Parts: sequence; C-alpha cells; structure tokens
Amino acid sequence: MRYNIGDAIVYPMHGAGVIEGIEEKEVLGSLREYYIMRMPYGDMKVMIPLNNVDGIGIRGVISTAEADEVLESFVSVDIAVNANWNKRFRENMVKIKSGDIYEVGAVLKSLMLRDRSKGLSTGERKMLSNARQIFISEMVMAKGLTDTEIEQLLTDIVDRQLQA
Repeated sequence: MRYNIGDAIVYPMHGAGVIEGIEEKEVLGSLREYYIMRMPYGDMKVMIPLNNVDGIGIRGVISTAEADEVLESFVSVDIAVNANWNKRFRENMVKIKSGDIYEVGAVLKSLMLRDRSKGLSTGERKMLSNARQIFISEMVMAKGLTDTEIEQLLTDIVDRQLQA
C-alpha cells in the first residue's frame, strides 16, 4: 500500500507517527525513496524505505473506536507469565515484532505488572520502555490524548489490578 504525506502510520518496533515527506536518498550507490515519519512520542524522525513497506508491516493507525477496544482489552487481558526469563523474553519479542497493538498491549501490561511485583532485568526493562513507546504512540494518535494522559490511564489500570 502507498501512503501519502499527512497519513498516520505505525512502524512495528518503533511506534506511530505521521508521514511528513517522501524523499529520494542515495544509499550505497542506489537511489531509493523513503517516507520521512515524525513520531510525536519521543519527538523522533524515522526514514522508512518505500520498497520494504509491506515486508516490515507498516499499517495505518487504528481508529478511535478500536483504540477504545484496545484499552478495554488492556484491562481484561489475562497475563500468563512464563517463569523462564529467556523464553518469556523471546515470546514477548515475537508479540512486539508482530506490530499487533493488542499483542504489544499484552506485553506492556505483563511487564508493568512484573516490574511492580518482582522487578525486571535490564533486558526486560528496555523491552518495557520499547513496548510503552510503541503502544502509547499509537494510542496518542488514535485517541487524541497526550502521552501523559495515556500513561496515567495505563498506570491506573495496573494499580487497580494489583490492589484487587
């Protein structure tokens, strides 16, 4: 699929943003077209090669209605945590790489809960940060809320679950 300037898209493993431009750049001696995407969460710019858009799973940002469903899912998702750190890490990485916002939400919630109850290793702490950025960036774009408001919503959900 071809996207246009101004379109809101999700780049798996990075998060959501808006296409600000389409530019040709010479890389390793060949000219290639790139989307220039600005990510509001973290204020980054990312160059995405157009010839690889389908292969890396670029997709449009979910609707506001689906964002509401994702947040409802975040509340009710059942977290089955594998005790084996390596296996848990690999399973979570597959979910994040999928680009599926529901899967990223499940990883985010499980890591937030584990962080509060048992703490996280350095690798899982980095994964938590990455999952948070990916999830929140799309929720910001879909819901029209600030990153702080989305972060507070998620924290409140996790706090309520821990108190139950």
